[in-house]
Amino acid sequence: MATVRKANAHWEGSLFEGSGTVELASSGIGSYPVSWPSRAEEANGKTSPEELIAAAHSTCFSMAFSNGLAQAGTPPTSLDTTAEVTFQPGEGITGIKLIVNGVVPGINAEQFAEAAQKAKEGCPVSQALAGTTITLEANLSE
Repeated sequence: MATVRKANAHWEGSLFEGSGTVELASSGIGSYPVSWPSRAEEANGKTSPEELIAAAHSTCFSMAFSNGLAQAGTPPTSLDTTAEVTFQPGEGITGIKLIVNGVVPGINAEQFAEAAQKAKEGCPVSQALAGTTITLEANLSE
């Protein structure tokens, strides 16, 4: 069964002087302020489309990676994933870097890196963002 998730954005004013909010409507967990400076300069307590993409990507990748490891018989103890989405004004999103640190008993660093690569390729958010370069750094902790 397919699911649909919804977010709502409200904007007032011009791009550079205006501001708005984004509401995570499906979950109802909150509304967050957005502005051009929070996107192109410093966050200053506001979010941006790129930060929301980073949140979605890091979460989706972690879920896909956890599932792949479990299916291989080596479920993770923990995975900590950071997604860094680079936005260049005038160009757009120029790249995404996934950084994962994990504790996975029973595998070595090479196996961890291979499983991470498969998770990156299979993650639905990675697939949706295929128009940009996505790099991966995978670090296995003991």
